[in-house]
Amino acid sequence: MSQKKQSETRAGSIPRVLISADRSSSGKTTISMGLMAALVSRGYKVQPFKVALDYIDPSYHTEITGRFCRNLDGYLMDENGILDVYTHGCEAEDKADIAIIEGVRGLYEGFESLSDLGSTAQIAKILNCPVILVINARSITRSSAALVNGYKNFDLDVQIAGVILNNIGSLRHAEKAKEAIEYYTGVPVIGIVPRDPSMQISMRHLGLMPALEGRRRLGNEGFEARLRGIEEIINKGIDIDRFLKIASSAKPLKNPESSVFSSTLDERECKPKIGVALDEAFNFYYRDNIDLLKFAGAEIVYFSPVKDPALPEVDGLYIGGGYPELFAAELEANESMRQDIKKASAEGMPIYAECGGLMYLTEKISTGVPGKGTYHDTSMPESTYSMVGALPGHTIMGQTRVVSYNIGTLERDSLIGKKGNSFKGHEFHHSEIKEIPEDAEFAITLSRGTGIIGDRDGLISGNTLGSYAHLHGVSYRELAGSLVEAARKFKERRAFP
Repeated sequence: MSQKKQSETRAGSIPRVLISADRSSSGKTTISMGLMAALVSRGYKVQPFKVALDYIDPSYHTEITGRFCRNLDGYLMDENGILDVYTHGCEAEDKADIAIIEGVRGLYEGFESLSDLGSTAQIAKILNCPVILVINARSITRSSAALVNGYKNFDLDVQIAGVILNNIGSLRHAEKAKEAIEYYTGVPVIGIVPRDPSMQISMRHLGLMPALEGRRRLGNEGFEARLRGIEEIINKGIDIDRFLKIASSAKPLKNPESSVFSSTLDERECKPKIGVALDEAFNFYYRDNIDLLKFAGAEIVYFSPVKDPALPEVDGLYIGGGYPELFAAELEANESMRQDIKKASAEGMPIYAECGGLMYLTEKISTGVPGKGTYHDTSMPESTYSMVGALPGHTIMGQTRVVSYNIGTLERDSLIGKKGNSFKGHEFHHSEIKEIPEDAEFAITLSRGTGIIGDRDGLISGNTLGSYAHLHGVSYRELAGSLVEAARKFKERRAFP
């Protein structure tokens, strides 16, 4: 293939745009969803991305576009890693026609007060990407111009190329705000989105209701009708052609210098099967982690702890985060699945569980504990449910919300890496684990973050490890290879005891 032809296949040449906002709850998620849906309806192959480590917004992006949404995080990933994830996302599953990146919180919110580390603005600069700023214009008109002007001039390396006004109450409201913004800032207003309750997505204690659960609760027809309603509002209120023109103004990107998305499989080695829990209770996964497990030589087998009566034939398990507390009665009722997982753990099968998965592997979960509180529209009755019991402890849903980056070091060899390995990760939970024996073993010591007990995370029992830390395989590169190698060794031991 010629050098010219190679450059034409790279993701850096496709149109791209980043949708950000002046603050959280400005409506950027539903507007992003509507824009993605509108472009898919026009025949575009849309590649979605989400800034930071959220799982729930990406679940909607994936549902709408039919392409797996990828996460971009400037605190966890270096510049090459961000370019690598971006390129892989755009080129996996057939090359995308356009990339839409949804920001996180306000445009300039990040890890530090005096730098853009971990912010949406940092991603915009690394990807040389024009920004559409969503403004919650409820109750403001001329002041919206001052707001846009401040964001435009705060960092001149961030290209704010358009504005979408959300929560507009009337035609007069829209005209005044649009006129002021364009006159005082020179930034075009490409969309006016009215105040409309149908633009709201159900909330709960960790954010939006995940798409998989939303489809179950609303039914396929109800869920699709909600998405069509959002798309219709966006088609009416936003100039899609101007949006596409802004996306096409993005300058070509350089290619990543190296990539983790390449096979490390030795064809002479056996290919282990890793079971990935995926249903309404467990669906918090970074798609890149799944891809990296495959590149490391694993065959992925999905199963449902809620619905399936037995474990599939696998050599290792990966149980991600989610909402086991909301499906605790169903998880408890599926006794055969719980027994299968506990037996597999006792036999030494490598089992890696993050957050919700950790909770499921403990002995029991208590919800609705008096004095602990509830969140948003979540209803959790006062009850205690039996869980797997592969790990010691009693999970209690609590009022304290833990949301933070964390930094950890492995204190021993384990299924996720060697002693001395360090990582940057993320934790986001409303639970705590009590009644852990004093002699319980932990694989991780945190220098930043909350963990399970103090600075200890990574509760282990045999070859089972559960942690509150969520790890991304582009940031912690030993994750996929270590887990696959543990599963391969277990497979070989079973074949040749």
